[in-house]
Amino acid sequence: MRWRWAFIGGLLVVLGAGVGLYLRNSSTSEVSVTDAASTHRTSPSNAPTPDFVVGGSLPVTVRVPAHYDPAVAAPLLILLHGAAVSGAQEEAYMQLAPVASAKGMLYLDPDGHTAQIGGLLWNATDACCDLSHTGVDDAGYLDSLIAEISAKVNVDPKRIYFVGHSNGGFMSYRMACDHAGEIAAIVSLAGATFTTPSACTPSEPVSVLEIHGTNDATVRYTGGAIRTVAYPSAETTVQTWAAYNGCSTTADSPPPAPRPISVGDPATVESYSTGCRPGGHAELWTLPGAPHIPLLIEPTFADQVIEFLLAHPKP
Repeated sequence: MRWRWAFIGGLLVVLGAGVGLYLRNSSTSEVSVTDAASTHRTSPSNAPTPDFVVGGSLPVTVRVPAHYDPAVAAPLLILLHGAAVSGAQEEAYMQLAPVASAKGMLYLDPDGHTAQIGGLLWNATDACCDLSHTGVDDAGYLDSLIAEISAKVNVDPKRIYFVGHSNGGFMSYRMACDHAGEIAAIVSLAGATFTTPSACTPSEPVSVLEIHGTNDATVRYTGGAIRTVAYPSAETTVQTWAAYNGCSTTADSPPPAPRPISVGDPATVESYSTGCRPGGHAELWTLPGAPHIPLLIEPTFADQVIEFLLAHPKP
């Protein structure tokens, strides 16, 4: 099994902000991750369904799975990048696209807004990361992508999902808060929810999975602050969402089996499934000793993340 190494190049940290920046070595070739299938897909009726672009002035390509059938509603997966990297770079790290295609999912990896301080960011929670204080409505932009995609192809409204890393993880929680009626489940790698639980008022349950390394020095496992604004710990994040979803905030016992998704010890699992309202669930996968950018094992990481999402549709 090959190990997937995180973003070729070095890692910089914005001092005082706690936001990870990823920098490619200029002497290294760009990583390109594409579906094994052609960009021109063929439905069972032999009518090609090509990939297509949405987003207007902020364009992004929607990858259509190889065996997409317009008569069958397909799940939709949106990947949200970390601070100062692009959606394409985040995909090169996580490599969700091939698994998404194999599972029949529509897939895209949009870019956030260009911050005045430089780099791409998402305006997510109270702690992260409108560092230029522009108030840009990234949640509205992402919601408009869902609407535009749904107008062009047959999206299953009960299976709309987000995966985010770091700043993208914070943004995934923002989408679950603001658009709970649309989103079935999210996965956050090294993110956190709102500091104040009352700042998030989901209209209905959204299943959540937080994956977090205990040695994350950028978004700390035990909680911390970005430019003096606090964010909660990984465990508090998941327990908060268990409460939103009507679940008991006492973890299931015995716990589920560990998850071998990155180099090092397998992730321990805390699951909150007791008493949840329909469509609600919360889990924490803790990576012992792992940093902000864990060395993911492929394709195990993508397989297990997408397996979690597809197991939690809207009721």
